[in-house]
Order: sequence, then structure tokens, then C-alpha cells
Amino acid sequence: MIDKTFNKTKVLIIDDQPLAQSYMKQSLESIGFRDLICAERAQTALRLCQASKFDLILCSFNLGRDKDGYHLYEELKNKKLVKHTTGFIFISAETNSELVHSVIELQPDDFLAKPFSQKELSSRIEKILNRKTTLAQIYDFIDDENDSKALKVIQSKLASTKVSNYTPILLRLKGELLLKLKQFAEAKEFFKSVLGIQKFTWAKIGLVESLIANSEFKFAQNLLESMLERPETRLVSYDLLSKLELQLKNYDNAQDYLIGATQMSPRNIHRQLKLVNVARLNHDYENNYSANRNILKFAKNSIHDHPNIYLNVARAGVDYALTTDQTELVARLTRQSSECLNELKMQFPDVDTQEQLDILHARIHYLKDEREKAIALINQLDNEDDPIKSIDDALDKAKALHELGFHHKASILFDKINQHCLKYKLGDETFLAYIAQEQQERDEIKRGPRELNNNAVEQYQKGQFSKAIVTFSQAFRVMPKNTSIALNLLQSMINASKSGESFNSVLIEKCNKAIESENLDDEQQQRFNKLKEQLPASFHQ
Repeated sequence: MIDKTFNKTKVLIIDDQPLAQSYMKQSLESIGFRDLICAERAQTALRLCQASKFDLILCSFNLGRDKDGYHLYEELKNKKLVKHTTGFIFISAETNSELVHSVIELQPDDFLAKPFSQKELSSRIEKILNRKTTLAQIYDFIDDENDSKALKVIQSKLASTKVSNYTPILLRLKGELLLKLKQFAEAKEFFKSVLGIQKFTWAKIGLVESLIANSEFKFAQNLLESMLERPETRLVSYDLLSKLELQLKNYDNAQDYLIGATQMSPRNIHRQLKLVNVARLNHDYENNYSANRNILKFAKNSIHDHPNIYLNVARAGVDYALTTDQTELVARLTRQSSECLNELKMQFPDVDTQEQLDILHARIHYLKDEREKAIALINQLDNEDDPIKSIDDALDKAKALHELGFHHKASILFDKINQHCLKYKLGDETFLAYIAQEQQERDEIKRGPRELNNNAVEQYQKGQFSKAIVTFSQAFRVMPKNTSIALNLLQSMINASKSGESFNSVLIEKCNKAIESENLDDEQQQRFNKLKEQLPASFHQ
């Protein structure tokens, strides 16, 4: 039986299955709870949490209507409708790895897998409520964002023998607060001292975060590589390794780790957004498109659901289509981008997105070689004095202007975007690096990706190998994962060498690396093998 002091505990049960809801209510009543409220829908639960404070919430992870449990808890935390003093338990019959990782990242107080006994339910709840009551003062300070006072109370409780059962929890809270307060040197020593007593996983993670913050990257990397081998720490290791590589500006490595993390837990929208920024910086149009599609898939009905996520899928689709020479893929991407824009109109019929849609349609016209239609759309929108309301919108417009040959206007808009980001401190370093890269490349390379490739092929066919090398190099710069361009560039360099032109060893190495990292079809593999035979022996090592 639950302790009598908890019979006034206010409990919210969230489950869209009436039978499951009824069973849970009866189970809780039988162990002593009396103040019970039920909700079948996430929206109802939200309204209830806005109206009053609950001490305990039991929520089905798989809610069939509108938001699911993940979306609901994320929103409750975001809106601060769930306090640290509130116990939150997820309940689910499913225990697949994706769901488990999603739950771990949201950090509820517990996860209860069905079927469970009444005894187990009672034991789990009592443990949570006792902890919430004992540490209520600390949790209140944390909720009030008074972290310094919370830290002082933790110190005093750690010195007391009355709460010795909660020592590991207090130590963990102390470590989290030291990191939050950016006391990284002290945090590092603290986590080391904890690990000297017991190898808590949270202490290892905290130590790594401290090391990264202190720029002790090598030590952090060694720890993370060992943690990467363990299933229970693999996800957080991927995350922290990506953070480390981003600080070192090793963007390819950072992307690999982000992909690993998103595959394990795809619901994390903030991580998917990080992947978008890194993939764009790496000119990886395929993974940029894939990450934007995942954002759309998992953001529906969540706090992240917004017209921009539909627009960004279409934008990423156009970017991808402009940088591939696969006709079927171009057709599919164009179709999917158009479908996404139609879905946007259905989901947000009252939101004015006409200008953004017109810019995207202009880019799609350009993609289809319908240049006049594209220019007509852009001309009717062009107003240099308009303030920037959205960086994504402005970036798309700058790209459209550049693609259609309005290079000066595109350059002015890129300057405006940069100034806007600096003024309002928008975006992280990766995002700002991407904007700077876009501006530099479009200032230096006046043609769009497709035109570059077509011009280079034309120059090659005319035997103008030196010119072809320059143009293919520009195309390769903005499309480093396009195998056909890498092969054509390699072929141009080999042909030019027959006229006495020296090899560019750095460029050859980049081409070889790009080609070898992709899955070649039989024809491409045969061609690559023949090209390698024509290279000097030094490039075969």
C-alpha cells in the first residue's frame, strides 16, 4: 500500500484506451490514491495541466489521437507545465529500441512496460513520490532557475546523514548544476572524484561534457570512443562526439556521428536540425533532404509543427534535384517537393505563405528549364527594402536570384542575411559557417550547379581540357558527392596532362576519396579502374 501521506496526491492518467484507463484508475485506487483525473486525449491533458498542478502523471506513450505521449511530454516540459516536483511515468506495451531511446532522451522519472503487477506499480510510484517530497526544496529552486541556491541546498544535504539514500541523485544533480552554471573546471574535478568512488554512467557523461567545455578534446575523445562500444551509452556518445567534432570544425566527422544518433533516436527534432545544418555545410544534399523529411515526419502535431518545416522539405528537395544528374531522381524530388507544398496548404490554410511558395515555384520552374516562368515569378516579388522575417525564406530567395542570374541582388541579400544574423545573434557556429560558405561560393561561382556541369562537359567535348578542369572543379566544389563530376574531373586532368599540364595532386586525392566513398555501378567502377591505371604510380598508394 502507498504511504497514507500520499492519499491526497493529485494524479493525472492519460490513456486513449478506455479499458486501460479504467484498469489504471482501479489499480491506483486500490493502493490508496483518491484524487484521480483521467484524460483520453493529449490536448485534454494539456488543458488540465494548464489549469492545475499535478503531483503525479501516468501517460501512455502511444496515444492514438492528435499528439502522442512523446509530443505531449515534450510540450509540457517546454511550457513548464510539468515541474521537477511532479512525478512523470511513461507506460507502454512496446519496448523497441527507438521508443526506449526516445524515452531516455526525454528523461521522465520512470518507464513502465506492460504488463506490470499492482505491486510493481505501487513500488515505482512510492519511490518517485518519496524522492520528490524529500528533494522538493531543491526542485523548486531549479524550477525557479535559481541554480546557485539549489546547489547550496544540495551541498548541505550531502553533508547530512538524513538523506544518505539519495546521495547518488544529489551528486548527479550537483554535477548537472555545475555544468549549467558553466563552472567547468570545478565540474571536471567533481566528476573525476565521483568516478573514483563509483563508475556512474552519468558521471562519465558529465566528465566528457566538462572536458569538451575546457577544450580538452583528446581526453574527451578517448573516453567517448570507449563509451561508444557500450549499447547503453552509444546514443549520448554519438551526440557528444558530434559536439566535439563541431568545435574542432571537423564537419564530415560530426555529420557521421549525428547520422548515427538520428538513426537510433529519430524523434529528436533539435538533433535533426543540427544534421540539416552540417549536411548543408558539407554539400550533402541527400542527407539534408532526408533530415528535413524526418523533421516533417516527427514534428507533426508537436510544438515543432510549423509551415516552415514543409517549406524546408521542398527547399531541400530542389537543392538536391539541382545537384544530381539522375533523371528519375530529379523527377521524384520535383514531385515530392510539389506534394509537400500542397500538404502545407491543407495543413495551414489560413497562413500566408504565398511569397515563399512563389519563390519555391520559381526554383522548380528553373529546375524544369522553364526560365521565363521562373524570372516572371521572381520579378513580381523582388523588393530589396523588405525586412527579413525568416532566414530560411531569405536564403531561398537569395538562391533563386543567383540561379536566375541576378548575382548582384543575390549578393546584396546575402549581406543582409549576415547582418541580420549578427544583429539578432541567430544560429550557432555551424549555421553561420553555412551562410558564409553559401555567400562566398555564389560570389565566386556565378553559374548554378547544373549549368556548371553542362558547360564543363561542353568544354571537355571540344578538347578544352584546361577550361573543363576549372569548370568541373567549381562543380565539384559545390557537389563533392557527385560521382559523375568527380570522374569527369579526373578524366579532364588526365587528358590535360597528355598536353604537358602538371597534375594537381590535392585535387586528384579529393576526387579519388569522393569516388571511393560512394557506391559505384559497374560502368562507373570500370571507368574508375581505367582512369587509375593512367595516373602516375604515386597516386596508386
